[in-house]
Amino acid sequence: MNPLIVTAKRCLPPATLARLRIVTRRLGLPRWGNLRRLEPFSSYYGFDRGTPVDRYYLNRFLEAHTADVRGDVLEIQESTYTRRYGSELRSCHTIDLNPRFSPTYLCDLAAADVVPSDRYDCFLLPNTLCVLRDIRACLRQALRVVKPGGVVLATTAALGQVEQDGSDYWRLSPAGWKEVAAEVWAGHDFTIEGHGNCVTAMAALLGLALEELRQGELDAQDGRYPVLVTLFCRKIGPR
Repeated sequence: MNPLIVTAKRCLPPATLARLRIVTRRLGLPRWGNLRRLEPFSSYYGFDRGTPVDRYYLNRFLEAHTADVRGDVLEIQESTYTRRYGSELRSCHTIDLNPRFSPTYLCDLAAADVVPSDRYDCFLLPNTLCVLRDIRACLRQALRVVKPGGVVLATTAALGQVEQDGSDYWRLSPAGWKEVAAEVWAGHDFTIEGHGNCVTAMAALLGLALEELRQGELDAQDGRYPVLVTLFCRKIGPR
């Protein structure tokens, strides 16, 4: 090795050496500006600034499945997304642990035997899976309560702020959710996808709003940086 390089490694601090390495390799230097911070711009997922970044992917997913949100629909907590995206609705029912939301079924989804089997055309679980403790039992129940041919539409957080109240359990990659789904939804038709890219992941972590990003930044897809994971399952009936 060049003696000058050896001497430089001994004498120069690590940060200076790293900068020299980056410059000589033409890797590009970061311009931190106000991004070099220990606290995010928002601790409320960007709600106080506009619309959280993950909602862009959530809304796009449900828009792509509006034809499935029909007939008898069950939704976690409240019927917000059922009424926004549903059509030809016969009934809009809800399920939740919290009586504050006055759900149709006041129970834990993991032990929701009170909900009839094969009852609903669609079950909506928007941004819910990461906060369900017994995730396998919940996914089995979700499939049980939809009719043959009916669907489960679920989304869950990937990269982003974690709840600090102890109720945020599962931050799996799309591949991880596929492993779980292959176990609990075996024999049924399911599709699991990640949505996001490096910029939107950084924005979500910093608590920025989707209105602060450009359309091309929101639409770009890079599987290494999922902000949101979407799960679609269609229940296969008896043959």
